[in-house]
Amino acid sequence: MKSTAFIFSSSPHGSSIGREGLDVALSFSLVTKKISFFFIDDGVLQLMLYQNPNLIHSHHHSLSFKIFLLYEIKGFFFCQRSAYQRGLKEDDNFIVPVKFLNSHCFLEQIKKYNFILKW
Repeated sequence: MKSTAFIFSSSPHGSSIGREGLDVALSFSLVTKKISFFFIDDGVLQLMLYQNPNLIHSHHHSLSFKIFLLYEIKGFFFCQRSAYQRGLKEDDNFIVPVKFLNSHCFLEQIKKYNFILKW
């Protein structure tokens, strides 16, 4: 079975791109478990646990990332540089367990996948 990497590079709120990527990933998870998620740039904000999108009249779609744990999909990777630039650290609380990778390892990990989709 082919593997798919989903790359998120946009913040979770302010546009629907993150929610749309999540919807596509949920659809893929029905037919394959070889899925991983990569977060770079503002995409690292997708998995912040303590968000309050109600202040901007938005829905907290990022909580839906938890469902992948039920499907035993556990590949969630942060670009370490992007996370650090936004004040995030490995010991912060995230919606799902996240592995921080330096830029080189981040790219090498992505190269292992047959398909790469960016949101």
